Amino acid sequence: MSKVSKSGERVVVKPGKDVVASMANEFRSQLHGIVQESPNELVIDLDGVEMVDSVGIGVIIATHNSLNKTGGSLRVTNVASDIFTLFSTMRLDHHFIIEKMSDVR
Repeated sequence: MSKVSKSGERVVVKPGKDVVASMANEFRSQLHGIVQESPNELVIDLDGVEMVDSVGIGVIIATHNSLNKTGGSLRVTNVASDIFTLFSTMRLDHHFIIEKMSDVR
């Protein structure tokens, strides 16, 4: 289960492990529950995530689409360089904010 923190109308979800098919159903259910609360902004913090497969990307896109219907926005932060390149190649950065992991920690 991902770590979830709330601050006003902003919810931060930190999976802490790779977003892949083996964890997708649980992650999808958790995100769906959060979207039902209609937050203004949902942040998926990918710190510690080294891999996102096609199923994981599908979960993120579905979450964005659901949030969009309720007027909320999605932000994906602390994205590793390889994942950032993948998201950019898929042009996902045209649909929601994607922030690359800072090189300085």
